Order: sequence, then C-alpha cells, then structure tokens
Amino acid sequence: MIKKLMKRYALTTQGAVDFIKCTAITTLQNIMLMVPVALMYYLAADLINGEVPANHRYTYIVGCVIILVVFGVVFYLQYNASFFSTYRESEHRRINIAEKLRTLPLSFFGKKDLADLTSTILGDCTVLEHNFSHVMPQFFGAMISTVLIAISLFFFDWRMAAATLWVLPIALIIVGCSGNVQRGISRRKRNVAVAQADGLQEYLETIKDLKSYNAEEKYLEGLKGKITALEKESFKAELGTAVFVVSASCILRFGIGTVALVGSVLLCSGKLDVLTFFMFILVVSRIYEPMQGTLMNLAAVIAQDVNVERMNEITDYPVQKGSGELNVKSYDIEFSNVSFSYDKNEKVLNDISFTAKQGEVTALIGPSGGGKSTVSKLAARFWDADGGSIKLGGKDISQVDPEKLLSAYSIVFQDVTLFDNTIMENIRIGRKGATDEEVMQAAREAQCDEFIRRLPDGYQTVIGENGSALSGGERQRISIARALLKDAPVILLDEATASLDAENETFIQEAISRLIKNKTVIIIAHRMRTVSGADKIVVIDGGHVAETGKPSELIKKNGIYAKMVKLQTAE
Repeated sequence: MIKKLMKRYALTTQGAVDFIKCTAITTLQNIMLMVPVALMYYLAADLINGEVPANHRYTYIVGCVIILVVFGVVFYLQYNASFFSTYRESEHRRINIAEKLRTLPLSFFGKKDLADLTSTILGDCTVLEHNFSHVMPQFFGAMISTVLIAISLFFFDWRMAAATLWVLPIALIIVGCSGNVQRGISRRKRNVAVAQADGLQEYLETIKDLKSYNAEEKYLEGLKGKITALEKESFKAELGTAVFVVSASCILRFGIGTVALVGSVLLCSGKLDVLTFFMFILVVSRIYEPMQGTLMNLAAVIAQDVNVERMNEITDYPVQKGSGELNVKSYDIEFSNVSFSYDKNEKVLNDISFTAKQGEVTALIGPSGGGKSTVSKLAARFWDADGGSIKLGGKDISQVDPEKLLSAYSIVFQDVTLFDNTIMENIRIGRKGATDEEVMQAAREAQCDEFIRRLPDGYQTVIGENGSALSGGERQRISIARALLKDAPVILLDEATASLDAENETFIQEAISRLIKNKTVIIIAHRMRTVSGADKIVVIDGGHVAETGKPSELIKKNGIYAKMVKLQTAE
C-alpha cells in the first residue's frame, strides 16, 4: 500500500505513512461526531419512559465532559497530522524534485521551458500541499467513517437505513463520472497557465528590446490574450466542478426527505417505534455533513491527477548514471562514429570522429548550426550520444557519473550565467574554498581586475541578476576567470571571446595559453584569428567532419577553412 500511495500521489515513504495516519485520525474524528447522537438517543429513551434516573444524569454529564475532552484530543491530533506532516512532506517533495532535476540530462530541459518547470516545482507542489492538508485525508476519512456508520445503521432498522443511505452512492457516481471532464479541464487550465507565465517571463526579459523596436504595445496585446485565456479557463474549471458537485449535493438533500417520509409511514403503521425514528432523524442531520465535503473533495482529488502526472514525469525520468571514479592516465577526448539528434526525426551529428589530445588546442569551426556546440556539450556528457562512443583518457564517458566527470572540466559557453551576488563569489564558484587572493589572481589573468577595481565596492560589488550591472564583455571575462580558477585538466571554450574587443581578446588568448599547458582544450569560434594558433582544426559542416588538420595544412587544401579565413581577412 505504501508503494502504491507513493506512486499514485507523488509521496515519499514517510509522506505515505503520515497520510495513512492522518486518514485514520480523520475517520475517528468523523465517527466521534456521531457519539453525541448516541447520547441523545439514550437521553430520549429515558425521557420517553417518564424520568431520567439519578445515576443516568451523572452518566450524561460525565459523558458530555468526556466527549468534549476526546473531541479536543482528536481535533489536536488531526490538526497535527493534517498540517504539520503535510508541510514537512511538501518540503521533502520540493527537495526531491530539485535533487532529481540535478541528475537529469540536458535533453530533458530541452523539452521543458523554465515557466513549465517553475510551475511544477511551485504550482503543482502547492496544489498537492493544499489537497493533502485540506482534502485527501478528509475525503478518505469521510468515506471510511460513512461506510462504518452505514453498516451500524442496518442493525437498527434496514428500511430506515436504506432510506438514509440510498442517496450516497448516486451522489458519488455523479461526481465520479466527471473524472475525464475534470482531468481535461485541469490540463487545459494548466497549459494556459504555463503559457501565461511564459509570456510574462519573456516580457520581463525582453522589455528593453521591445521598447527599442516600438513592439511593446503589440506584445502586450498578445500577453493580454494569454491572461484572458487563463481567466476563461478558470471560469470553465469552476463551472465544470460546480455542475457535478452541486447536482450531487442536491441529491443528498433528498435523503432527509426520504427518511422523514419513510419513517412517518412506518411509524403510523406501527412498524417503527418513536425512539428509532428520532434516532434516524438525528443521524440524517449528521451523516451528510462529511459527505457534503467529500463530494467537493472528490472533484479536487480527480483534478489533482494532472499535477501528480507532471511531477511523476520528473521523478520517473531516467537519470544519467555511471561509476563514481574517473581513473585515467591521460585526458585525450576521442569521438568515434558519434551520432546524435535532439529530435528522433532529424540527426544533428552523424558519424563524428576526431581526437582532441592532451596538451593541444583543438578548434571546432564551421557554419552556424553545423553542430559545433553540440559536440562540446556531448564531450561533457550534457547529453548522451545516440550512437558511437566518446572517451576521456580511454574511458567511455557514458560509464562515468556526470558530476564526477564534470569535475575534470572547466567550461565557458557563449551564454554566460552569473548570479546576483558579489564578483568575488561569482568567480569563486569555479573552485569552492579558494582564497580571496586565488580569486583575484584568476581575475587578473582573465583581464578582469582593472574594471573590477573601478566598481564602487570592487570585488565585493553585487552585480545584479545575471550580472546586469556589467557589460557583455565584462560578464564573459568573469566566466573565463571562473574557468581559470577551477584549473581543470579539460577546457571547453564555446565562443568564449565573442563579446571581447580585439585588445582584450589578445589578453585573454595569452591567459588561455598559460592555462592550457598539459591540458586538453576544445575551443569553438567563428573568428578565424581566434583559432589561428590551434594545434588542430576540425571543420564540422552539416553534422559531419568535413576537414581536419593543422591550420597550415587546411589553408593549402583550399577547403571550407581556407574560404572562411579569406572571407574574414578580405578588405
């Protein structure tokens, strides 16, 4: 049962145990609500007999006190079980999802945008947090307690029990049959909500470009449409729930009339005594109350299936695995007949073979979209190749744990990511525990020190979200400083100097030349002057290796590399 609950409702083991405990306490709480009815039944019996015996009076008084105390204890236990355990489970759920995301290949993130993942981690988790504190235990507790109470009613009078309970299965069937409708509405609302969040995020990220091209008004019209669409879907979701829940609630009301009608007929015909009739009138006033909430809860339980599916999509996604050891004697990177595709219908790389040797600079060049960046990402196992093999020092990287593998890489990609923290801490990300002097030395080698000293607080300057306080070239140099600080045996540079002017690019090239001694370097660049000093050029065109060799050799071949050099040096 524990495993089924974990899978069905995206729970941890402790969360499933706490859910069972909470359901049991809620069931007890609902049954306790019927205890006053029993007390009233016996009091009515005494009153019908003419008087209440003295010993019974004390029993009723003590009984009332005990009921109040037990109610207080049960409600306290139910509150703790429903809320405190749910919030702990919500914390664990979010942490587990975050930990799982950390182990997933980048191919997963290529299929999901930021708004979608944020919606799952925040929105879907919040829905389940609410449901497991306010809905799920109450739903199952009401179901179990109602069944137990219903069974006990048949021991008093089966005809009155039937008159009381016939509405319950009909009401549940009405709401239960809305399952497909509820799930469809929930999916549409979720998709529209993600589209709106995506639009808002995109607007905030691109507001400068929109304003500069006078495109803000047109974009906001589209964004307004997304917000309106969410509003409409929210109305539909509420209406879709209300149609079934209100109909089922109306059916429940018929039960009160049925009990009164059937009881009156049986009482007049002498087939039912007044005391039993009175008891069923009391019961019918209480038994529908938990079920009223249950009907609303059932709709929420059905609708949450979509939220659970989205979380299970993350938790069930296959992770990249491998050994935790990287025992290699060299750091040569060897591609052997590697093929790869983001989409199964279209290959990005096909039969790629080359070797980037330790102590050499291997430059990947070629037309845009040819697959150069994909090659560098495959080398770091951001994705796993569809075919062929990629080896580091003779060891297949698909057999190495991704985190262990990345400990051997320093990577600078074209899209630089910085954090809303000080420059010192942004560079220190390259090597945890590095001293301030080591950080500043890396900054000097990356030609950062001069512009950092000009900032108000120097190395302690907070640079804003993604380094918004810095220019593009400054941000890129901070990223290079990180790589220099890490000082890993393998260096991947994807357009690392694209945002630098010619003077600073020369300085960075000098810093890189000091860094690459006895290391494996793969560099991607569109500027031919950037790769002119490389030991090997690999030309990738259309997902294939079109040319390979030293720069001087490829110039003589007068192929793609030679043409690119001529185009960039032509006056």
